[in-house]
Amino acid sequence: NTDINPTIRDAYLNKAETNVIVLDWRRLALSDYYTAARGVPAVGRGLGQFLAFLNSVTRQPFTSMHLVGFSLGAHLVGNAGRELGGRAARITALDPAGPLWNYNSNRVNPNDGVYVEAIHTDGGYTVGGLGIGTNVANADFYPNGGISQPGCLTNICNHNRAWELFAATVSYNHLVGRLCANNTQLTFNNCRGAELRMGNDDLRKWGAGMYRLDTARRYPF
Repeated sequence: NTDINPTIRDAYLNKAETNVIVLDWRRLALSDYYTAARGVPAVGRGLGQFLAFLNSVTRQPFTSMHLVGFSLGAHLVGNAGRELGGRAARITALDPAGPLWNYNSNRVNPNDGVYVEAIHTDGGYTVGGLGIGTNVANADFYPNGGISQPGCLTNICNHNRAWELFAATVSYNHLVGRLCANNTQLTFNNCRGAELRMGNDDLRKWGAGMYRLDTARRYPF
C-alpha cells in the first residue's frame, strides 16, 4: 500500500526532529509473492549493511535506530537487525506476513533487535489471513484479537490496519494493551496482566508477552 510510507514518515516528522529513511524495494516486492518472499533475507542483509555503513560514517549509534516494516517488510527489517547483530534499539513488525513464514528460520524473531515488537491484525489461522498470527517478538500485540478489525470487511483491510494503528500511536501514544496469560484469555478478551502501550516511537521501550487491546474503527482508533 503506497500510503504506508508517507503516513508513517509524516507521523514521525510532525512529532520530532528525526531522520526517516525509506527503503524502496518495489521491484522485488511487487513481483509474485513466492519470489518476493525468497528475496527478503538478501534485501534485509543489504539494509543492515547500509545501516552499519551509516553508523561508521556518521557515528549515529545503533541505539538511535528504529526499524519498522510491514508484511514481508516486517521480516525484512528483522533480517536487517540480525545483520547488525541485534544492536538496533528497536524493531517493529507490522502484521508480519504469514504465508511461507510459519516455519521459516528467516522470519523476524526476538533476537533481531534490543527490543522487538509485533502488531498482529490479520491472523494467519483465519481463512485467507495474510498475517502470521503467532508470537514472533518480545512483545506481540493483538488489537481486537488480531484476526479482524473494526470497520474492515476484507483481509487486506485487516492487514493494512497494522500500519494505520502504528502511525496513530507515533502521534498520540494512546493505545494500551493488557498482558494475556494464554491464548484463551487473548481470544475471549479476558487479559488481566500488566499494561503496555502499543507502538509509539520510544527507543527505550521494553515489554514481553502477548497483549490484547480493543480499538475504534476510525483514525486515530
